[in-house]
Amino acid sequence: MSGDPKLIAEGDEAILYVNEKKSWLVRIEGGKKFHTHRGLVDLEGLIGKPYGTEVRTTLGSTLRVIPSDYLDHLERIMRRTQVIYPKDTALITMLANVKPGSRVVECGTGSGALTSYLATHVAPTGRVYTYEVREEFQANARKNLEKLRLTPYVEMKLKDITTGIDETEVDAVVLDMATPWMIIDKVKGALRMGGRVVSFSPTINQVEKTVEALNAAGFVNVKALELIMRTYKVKYNETRPDMVMVGHTGYIVSARRY
Repeated sequence: MSGDPKLIAEGDEAILYVNEKKSWLVRIEGGKKFHTHRGLVDLEGLIGKPYGTEVRTTLGSTLRVIPSDYLDHLERIMRRTQVIYPKDTALITMLANVKPGSRVVECGTGSGALTSYLATHVAPTGRVYTYEVREEFQANARKNLEKLRLTPYVEMKLKDITTGIDETEVDAVVLDMATPWMIIDKVKGALRMGGRVVSFSPTINQVEKTVEALNAAGFVNVKALELIMRTYKVKYNETRPDMVMVGHTGYIVSARRY
């Protein structure tokens, strides 16, 4: 790779951008061509050129080359399980007060989408301990984390968390499981004083049971919420909400250990 981050180097992963609806994530390699329905792109010919370069395909289409980042990779990870929407992922991470150096327990790993976002926040000195009971899910998540280069900040555990949490004095516990209320006592034992727990559930019945369990265990600042996001079509004299929106995705419950 080039020492200049402004220049495209061999081995870089870059975005070939057409518009907001179409782009490709590619690895820049010598002797390689990238095939698209808009024509071929000579990837070797991009080496040494500045990011922002416009390139024409063999069919005359114009693409722009921009550096890739975490979100570009996240959109393309292999999903064998339903992943939490980005709007919920971001709020969960904030409510759990995850920051560089934090030690966070997560259950379950799934495809590793939330795991990866937590890992970007605990880096470079923190750790995410993620529990998963399905070996095939864990294997898929490991591949995704490797692609995102986040494995140094994650410890993966093939274990049923209902049998116990190995870690103690952690800063946060994040739950994405069917029965979070069943392990609240174990969550309390794993958290440091003042540490935070955040749980994501798709149904209100799960929320009721989780809140009851948190209150019974003596947690404070117990809150439940739902985050609705609406996007807009923006055009001069035609701006309006998009006809299709992401409505209910799930409920978030948060609390602090006392």
